[in-house]
Amino acid sequence: MTTLSRAMVLAAGMGSRMRPLTDTRPKPLVEVYGRPLVDHVLDRLETAGISEAVVNVHHHADMLEAHLATRTAPPRLHISDERGTLLETGGGIVKALSLFKGEPFIAINADTIWIEGVKPNLVRLMERFDPEHMDALLLVAGAATSVGYEGMGDFTMDVEGRLQWRAERTVAPFVYAGACILKPELFADAPEGPFSLTRIFRKAIEAERLHGLRLEGVWMHVGTPDAIPAAEEAISRSSD
Repeated sequence: MTTLSRAMVLAAGMGSRMRPLTDTRPKPLVEVYGRPLVDHVLDRLETAGISEAVVNVHHHADMLEAHLATRTAPPRLHISDERGTLLETGGGIVKALSLFKGEPFIAINADTIWIEGVKPNLVRLMERFDPEHMDALLLVAGAATSVGYEGMGDFTMDVEGRLQWRAERTVAPFVYAGACILKPELFADAPEGPFSLTRIFRKAIEAERLHGLRLEGVWMHVGTPDAIPAAEEAISRSSD
């Protein structure tokens, strides 16, 4: 098992598809089952034993910072300020990269949410991560069994767990569940300014070092206000 201590929580997005809720708050503070999305994520990190996390902020940054300041439970939080320029997922990580001390780290979307299986999925991700053979390990969910997801999937996976992008005009069985482990070396030649994390995934695919781990439990795609009731119903059923 690879023991990790740090994480990057990607919380700076505009949340455009979640309007009108995000007209007055950042998407990570939209509530699902009585709690802000970002708290669900931070609770997952605490359960996995992560001691420090960087959270980037942009949209309604003051509101998100104020909320994060009220948390007393681990992990200890650092703010990466993107008020001036939104750097997207890849650029946001580059801005905070020095805080990871050259060690692999978890990167997780602040708006991802799932129902756990028998063992916490972030713990399973750390158990599976093998830095000798992997540059990145993504948590992926079954596209057909995820709540609220209606897309065509993101990846196929071979018997060794290596991922490939879905081919054009085809359907793929797995969708990225918004959490992964990344090696800092992946960002060695990253561009300055905004860019998507998909650029980093592509680099790892080309080296045949992008792997996936199927999520146990149920992943919920909460992309719009209409998706919230379905997610809350799934959570309620799981707790009965």
